[in-house]
Amino acid sequence: MASLICGSLAFDTIMGFEGRFAEQILPNQLHILNVSFLVPGLRRDYGGCAGNIAYSLKLLGGTPLPMAMLGSDGAGYLTRLKDLGISTEFVGQVTDAGTYTAQAMIMTDHDNNQITAFHPGAMMQAHQNTIQARSDIKLGIISPDGRDAMLQHAAQCKAADIPFVFDPGQGLPMFDGAELAHFISLAHWVTVNAYEAKMLSDRTGWSSAEISRRVPGGVIVTLGALGSEVWLGGQKTIVPVVQPTAVVDPTGCGDAYRGALLFGLEQGWSLPRCAALGSRVGALKIAQRGPQNYQLNTDTLSV
Repeated sequence: MASLICGSLAFDTIMGFEGRFAEQILPNQLHILNVSFLVPGLRRDYGGCAGNIAYSLKLLGGTPLPMAMLGSDGAGYLTRLKDLGISTEFVGQVTDAGTYTAQAMIMTDHDNNQITAFHPGAMMQAHQNTIQARSDIKLGIISPDGRDAMLQHAAQCKAADIPFVFDPGQGLPMFDGAELAHFISLAHWVTVNAYEAKMLSDRTGWSSAEISRRVPGGVIVTLGALGSEVWLGGQKTIVPVVQPTAVVDPTGCGDAYRGALLFGLEQGWSLPRCAALGSRVGALKIAQRGPQNYQLNTDTLSV
């Protein structure tokens, strides 16, 4: 069984600020904001939602099929995916010299708060990739991507009878309430973090409980250090967090969790069990720097 992972492939430039953003930003001066942060730590990683989710799913033994678009500088990412044993058959590339692979500039402070600047680049051409029914593709996920790509890929998954997870993530603000309601009407599952859950509810007028009555598979709301909420038919179950050995870098934790979610769904697990695996994988990821540099131990699947 393979899982189609629609989303971005990106290069992440990750910077570490040793102080706290809250101590540098003056609330009464936000209208003339002009701040500079000294970042002694800087590195460049492979990232993007599709890449990070595929990495997690592959580590767990699943079969990820990322569907994404790279720019003219994306050859190295293609090579990396192939070296990891991840299929690139649905990864396109825009070869125009001025079109770059999506880039995320992420700055993390002492409290693991993050400020991110994102350049979409070739991601905005992701709608050129199309989804068709195929016997080995049993699941999908619609993660942050180009606006047109997210709309089209959700409709194409539904038409191809591929049940999918709607994971709007950072892309959620691109859509109004009617568009988000349409995504929910097409999806089999919905997953958001706590902030996104509030925005999704505000824009649709539906609580997480109500959304869980509208999707067959249920809703997961991740709560960071507080674990996860699993909503099924309007009823909530709390799945506790797994304490990490260290808190080093939160970048990519949500994607690691979603790779575990897909793996559990591939196995036919209950949604709470999928969420428990997501917590385990997220705890392993947060103890390592970068979104695709962690490894899994033999106890990971014992949930």
